[in-house]
Amino acid sequence: MGAAHSASEEVRELEGKTGFSSDQIEQLHRRFKQLSGDQPTIRKENFNNVPDLELNPIRSKIIRAFFDNRNLRKGSSGLADEINFEDFVTIMSYFRPIDITMDEEQVQLCRKEKLRCGCPRAPPHVLFHMYDSDSDGRITLEEYRNVVEELLSGNPHIEKESARSIADGAMMEAASVCVGQMEPDQVYEGITFDDFLKIWQGIDIETKMHVRFLNMETIALCH
Repeated sequence: MGAAHSASEEVRELEGKTGFSSDQIEQLHRRFKQLSGDQPTIRKENFNNVPDLELNPIRSKIIRAFFDNRNLRKGSSGLADEINFEDFVTIMSYFRPIDITMDEEQVQLCRKEKLRCGCPRAPPHVLFHMYDSDSDGRITLEEYRNVVEELLSGNPHIEKESARSIADGAMMEAASVCVGQMEPDQVYEGITFDDFLKIWQGIDIETKMHVRFLNMETIALCH
């Protein structure tokens, strides 16, 4: 009885923190146990056999997001060696789809928070962190090139130099949106989070950031 009461309390706490229903949390717990081999924590290698990630060109960045200390609110940089179920559900919650019962004002707020952290209850900038690999608060041209090259790596018709040109063009466009007219000798050092919000303003983020993961329609990422 005591154990059951404790478990129900834990579920209610997770509902409040993540916005998932008790049924969704139960389903996530089953997925977590499958990943971990019924252990209390999972490590990066536990994600190696997830079919929905196998062919994703940025699978390494998705997996990294689960262990990024910034996303786990455990530090400003670095990766955790392992995560527990609460950590797992927290990261999953950052990518929850928009609730169809929300009004337009709530949808706009949630879209902004999805870019910032995926969930209004959590502070990390998860999607931003997937680009900002060195944790310096800015997406540099080289970091952006790496993402674009990974995304296009599965296309045999696009060479690496073409992918770099695409990234360079996108970075120039970001500079024009965020800085405006630049002087000939002015250097755009990279995309800050405020810049990131400006770039995504008006874009249908639910369409641009949605893939299946662990058989649940709850993970979203830029693709």
